[in-house]
Amino acid sequence: MMSDTRLKKEKRRPFTLEVCVDSTESALEAAAGGATRLELCADLVIGGTTPGLELFREIRSESDIDINVLIRPRFGDFHYTGHEIAIMCREIEAFAREGVHGIVMGSLQKDGSLNISQMREMITAAGDCRITLHRAFDVCREPFQVMEQAAELGVDTILTSGQEADCLAGMEVLGKLIEGAPEGLDILIGTGVTPEIIRLFLAKMPARHFHMSGKKVMESEMQWRNPKVSMGLPGISEFEIYRTDSNVIREARHILEMAWRGNM
Repeated sequence: MMSDTRLKKEKRRPFTLEVCVDSTESALEAAAGGATRLELCADLVIGGTTPGLELFREIRSESDIDINVLIRPRFGDFHYTGHEIAIMCREIEAFAREGVHGIVMGSLQKDGSLNISQMREMITAAGDCRITLHRAFDVCREPFQVMEQAAELGVDTILTSGQEADCLAGMEVLGKLIEGAPEGLDILIGTGVTPEIIRLFLAKMPARHFHMSGKKVMESEMQWRNPKVSMGLPGISEFEIYRTDSNVIREARHILEMAWRGNM
């Protein structure tokens, strides 16, 4: 289970509103809206990859909000080679030295089971940082077994949509995970989370931890555009910018606070 040092570092709150961001601008919008924590990554449009140290440093220079950092070396599955894990561990160590609040990670075997040895390597590299098992959990074979294994490894949080495409579809499984979670392990509901979805979950189950982006689509300020050349992914315009909207985060925070105060 988690170390005493890691327990002492955690700021105990009645709820979590974690916002995933991939820019300083989004991070500051999330903080202004009342996020309790950030998940910092790069390339949210492809599900997120490991961000650069300088992005973390820039956000830290502007805000003291807790920051968890995603460690994911590439787009795609969560079955990693020895070289990938070596890089991931060095990145974890570097972020831990920078003073991040937590590390977001995950690794699976070919058969869909949790890769215990690789998880141990990464958790050791993280030192006293909090540990979140990310949505590798949603594509594992036996989620309830993996939940128990994660707790035994010292994982503090599991980010999950209930093994469905979005959290609304996974509501039944999420309820069972929350009910069966070992003491000290938070189930962080993610994927498709909006203020309205938070309100719905609060009415159905004792959910307290939510993960969202609260993003809006902004038009690029570029005036000159060459229509013959595309630098983005197929079907995604490079002249659209995804950014967190502080108003959406503020609404979600209000709903959580009202629920905690018993005013729902």
